[in-house]
Amino acid sequence: MTGHIGTYDARKVVTTVGGIFITGYADGTMVKASKDNDNFEASSSAQGDAVVSINGDGMGTIEITLNQTSPSISVLDGFANARSMVPIWVNSNNEVKEVVGGTKSMITKPADKEFGKSASNRVYTIKVFDYAVK
Repeated sequence: MTGHIGTYDARKVVTTVGGIFITGYADGTMVKASKDNDNFEASSSAQGDAVVSINGDGMGTIEITLNQTSPSISVLDGFANARSMVPIWVNSNNEVKEVVGGTKSMITKPADKEFGKSASNRVYTIKVFDYAVK
């Protein structure tokens, strides 16, 4: 008897920023999302009494990596330059459904630019102030 064999399709991952669908990802990791801090911090006294301190920090970071030819570069650079507060959502509609993002986020800065013989990547760091994993 064989175990579970899962499937993953990158085409089933959809990212929206400010309600606009992001396209033109680079090869490799398209989107990376993480909560900035742990949900709690645990410590114990010399006598072994435990204390759990709940962390109320709800911020997270989402990183989007695009190819230099992506039509979404001008959109994300525009949001960054305007210092716009926008929603961001990453939806994976694969076998295991995952949703991450928030309703309040800002792009930290326009992507660094690099020009050479081959197309390069553009990386955007987005700070999410009400980060949620659904």
